[in-house]
Amino acid sequence: MIMAILNVTPDSFFDGGRYSQKTDLEQRIDEIISQGADIIDVGGFSSRPGAKIIDADEELKRLRPAVELIRKRSPDIPVSIDSYRRNVVEKLFFEFGVDIINDITAAEGDPELSEFAAEQHLPYIIMHMKGQPLSMQDNPEYKDVVNDLLDIFDKKIVKLHSKGLNDIIIDPGFGFGKTLNHNYEILSALEVFKSFEIPILAGLSRKSMIYKFLETNPDSALNGTTALNMFALTKGVNILRVHDVKEARQTLSLFNKLKGIE
Repeated sequence: MIMAILNVTPDSFFDGGRYSQKTDLEQRIDEIISQGADIIDVGGFSSRPGAKIIDADEELKRLRPAVELIRKRSPDIPVSIDSYRRNVVEKLFFEFGVDIINDITAAEGDPELSEFAAEQHLPYIIMHMKGQPLSMQDNPEYKDVVNDLLDIFDKKIVKLHSKGLNDIIIDPGFGFGKTLNHNYEILSALEVFKSFEIPILAGLSRKSMIYKFLETNPDSALNGTTALNMFALTKGVNILRVHDVKEARQTLSLFNKLKGIE
C-alpha cells in the first residue's frame, strides 16, 4: 500500500510550509488522490532531527482544516493521523473520523493514545525512535541495531496486546535516532521483522540516509528514494510512506508485475 505524506507544518525537512494556504492544500490533496494513494497520513508537527515540540492546540489548529478537506474531497480514503497525543487524535476522530493512528513514540509520548486505539479498534502504527526529535541524532548508539529493535518491538507488541490492541503496524523508524550505517543495516535485514507476522511500514522518502550518502539534498533524492523503496518491497514491506505518490505507485506496480501479482 502507498501511504501519502501530507505535512501541514512550517518546518518539515522537505515540504514544510508548502500547504499553508487552502488552495495549495486542496491541490495537494487532489493530487495525492489522483495519483493513487491508499492512505493519507496527515502530520501537524515536524519530527525532523532538531525539531521543537509544539503544544496540542497548535497541532490541532494545523490538522483540523486538512482532515476536513480530505473528508470533503474524498470521504472514503483512509486518513492516518501522525500524532502521539490522545486529545488531538480523539477530537479529530469524533469530528471527522480517523482510520489509523501513526505514533512515532510507540505509545511512550502518551500511553493513553494506545488505549484510545484499542477502544476504537483503530490500526496503530508504532515507530522506533531513540530519544526525542530535538536530540535523537546526537550520537545514537546500539549494541546491535537490528537485534535491539527486534527486542524493543517484541516487548512493545506484548504490552499493546495486553491492552487489547491487536491491529498493530511496525515502523523501524529510518532516520530517527540512527546513524546512516544503522539505517542501512536495518534496511538490509528488514525481512527479519516479518517474524512478528504483522505489517511493516517503511518511511524512506527523501531522507538524509539517501541524500547525505549521495551528497545531494532532499529535492534531489527522488531517484534514491525509488531505488530503496523497491529494495524494501523485496524485503517484505507492506506499506511505503512517501512524498511522491505517482512514483511510488509505479514502483509498486513494477514490483507486483515481477512477482506475478495482478
